[in-house]
Amino acid sequence: MNRKHMQWLAFTLLKLCALMVVAVLFVIIFDIASKGAGAISWEFLTEAPKNHMTQGGIFPAIWGTLLLSIGAILLAFPTGVLTAIYLTEYSAQSRTIIFIDAAITNLAGVPSIVFGLFGFALFVAFFGFGASMLAGSLTLALMVLPIIIKTSEEALLSVPHSFREASLALGATKWQTVRHSVLPYAVPGLLTGLILGVSRAAGETAPILFTAAAYFLPSLPSSVFDQTMALPYHLYILSTQSFNLKATEHLQYGTALVLLGLVLALNLAAIIVRSHFRRKYRW
Repeated sequence: MNRKHMQWLAFTLLKLCALMVVAVLFVIIFDIASKGAGAISWEFLTEAPKNHMTQGGIFPAIWGTLLLSIGAILLAFPTGVLTAIYLTEYSAQSRTIIFIDAAITNLAGVPSIVFGLFGFALFVAFFGFGASMLAGSLTLALMVLPIIIKTSEEALLSVPHSFREASLALGATKWQTVRHSVLPYAVPGLLTGLILGVSRAAGETAPILFTAAAYFLPSLPSSVFDQTMALPYHLYILSTQSFNLKATEHLQYGTALVLLGLVLALNLAAIIVRSHFRRKYRW
């Protein structure tokens, strides 16, 4: 087999792998949408659950998921970006920095249940926040922080080094160089980390299982120290703890469909902002 045939075979296999991934994604989305579309209604999206969660809607869970996700990102994104700036722009390569970088990489692969137990021990028990939105958001922030740091590092390193040299040669300080010559061109990559963080924070059950989520709480939280319902935990309860799993099957798929739609909407908003910055800052 000559080189041209080998290249054709390699590209064909790569295309098949990509098509398989997309096909599996569409099968999952189609299955959830076809079974959950019947449960979607204005009442389902705006009312609280009732009758042991076999009737009513999921609005408190939608609202709780939004609050927890936004709270986690507000805490994790600035911290992650500032950490990445320090590691890429200010710190010199040393054993300490190499160790920190390895620790961040390992933390990105820690199971979410471990973060949940850690959040319970630290925020709920030690700091005395109790099971609350604050404890849940802090736990989710810790979980997505390594992902944001690593993606932010890659975004900063992708900016050509000549941009920094030109800025410094014109007399700019190190921070002025980072602020005006590096960060604007790294924003699309930074927002990629934001998208990944939002997606994971919105869809996780284990971290909020011990720190924030309530089994049944039809009223909306009034402060950060209140518990809240959340779509992932609500779906878990409907699927495993319901008195009549068959009676709530359409609600399970409806909740899963709303969760997918919510994550998609959050991602789409970040993608639109990222596209704007990509058009504005090109090199």
